[in-house]
Amino acid sequence: MKEKLKEFLYRYRHGWILSYFLIYVTWFAWLEQTVTRRFHVIHLAVDDYIPFVEIFIIPYLLWFGYVAVAVAWFFFKDVQDYYKLCIFLFVGMTVFLVVSTVYPHGHYLRPRVFERDNIFITLVKGLYLIDTPTNLFPSIHVYNSLGVHLAVINSEKLKEKRWLRRGSFVLMSAIIASTMFLKQHSVFDVITGCVMALVMYTLVYAKDWQFGRKHVYGRRERVPGIR
Repeated sequence: MKEKLKEFLYRYRHGWILSYFLIYVTWFAWLEQTVTRRFHVIHLAVDDYIPFVEIFIIPYLLWFGYVAVAVAWFFFKDVQDYYKLCIFLFVGMTVFLVVSTVYPHGHYLRPRVFERDNIFITLVKGLYLIDTPTNLFPSIHVYNSLGVHLAVINSEKLKEKRWLRRGSFVLMSAIIASTMFLKQHSVFDVITGCVMALVMYTLVYAKDWQFGRKHVYGRRERVPGIR
């Protein structure tokens, strides 16, 4: 039993990097409690022309599963792409935390009253209760969605899964749109999220980085690159 446990922990030792979420959640929770009233207002004129469409709560909430499933799949199926995805996500999330800390910001885009009453409105109300309209850019919903899709289309193991790649693109696009149609983010937040994703793409995927070690049955084989 101990040997099996040791083998399991050794095989999946790359899970250590996921401890970053403890840092992120703690830091973000502090920001949500700290940045409440006195902040810089984020607003672009184009924001006023985007209607509120409650049905976009569906792709907005699907974002959580989209990111989690992608990280889990690469965790078990491709350690190299797993590291690339995690580095992409975590560097951007850290930039977001730093920006929100040194430049407190928020918006007043959310509707004060709802003209309709349905299940989607109920879900939006719940979202508004637990998520303040602060700490917005670069949008992590946008950035992480782009990160997941880039990981999918750059994966050698998924290059033949055209339906999956297309589905990922559709879901990514819907999630990005949802941030604006739910009045969760300004267009400015979306643009900055896209710009940061482009920068990180050139750093993470432009070169064929190798992380850690390749697993060979019964032994370990060193690979060139970053350790």
